[in-house]
Amino acid sequence: MKQENAEKRPFIQTPSQTVGPYFAYGLSPAQYGFDLPELFGPTLAGPDCPGEPLLLIGQVLDGHGQPITDALVELSQRDAQGQDSGRALDPVFRGFGRCGTGTLTDGLYAFHTIRPGKAPGQVASCLHLTVFMRGLLTHCFTRAYFADEEAALEGDPVFQAVPGHRRSTLLARRAPDMGAHAWRFDIHMQGPRETVFFDL
Repeated sequence: MKQENAEKRPFIQTPSQTVGPYFAYGLSPAQYGFDLPELFGPTLAGPDCPGEPLLLIGQVLDGHGQPITDALVELSQRDAQGQDSGRALDPVFRGFGRCGTGTLTDGLYAFHTIRPGKAPGQVASCLHLTVFMRGLLTHCFTRAYFADEEAALEGDPVFQAVPGHRRSTLLARRAPDMGAHAWRFDIHMQGPRETVFFDL
């Protein structure tokens, strides 16, 4: 009798069967209006930070090109001199930030930072991004290179290791309509324009 009743009950998803959407709420609570402490937000560089100001803005998109509004993007980078800051709590330059996609217009994420310098031995500068979202059993790692560094990109071993027809998915491009220091980098999780993700 118990078995028959169990078979008639509808089955629903539980936290043990799916992943998220807890990341944005839990890791960037202030952005979502929760009165909880937050170590990292979307601002990585203070007004006195040396370097070229940079607004990195974009969307996380599904396989149909629709914005995902419950994702969390983490950004880590080097400072303007290409040094690994190691100063996560430094108010001038933190080098690490988080931004959810659920509170800005059109599911955008936006980071206020500076343009990074090149790491020792690195040819082209880049930003490191990690995406957390519902349905992902493992978060995804990618890089945003700058489209105006053509010569450097030609000699960058990581960028050149990516098949030629997919390299454009790793390029951030200037977005003057969004501000003088704005760069656009959309992250496509699936589909014909799927962003290159790295196995780390």
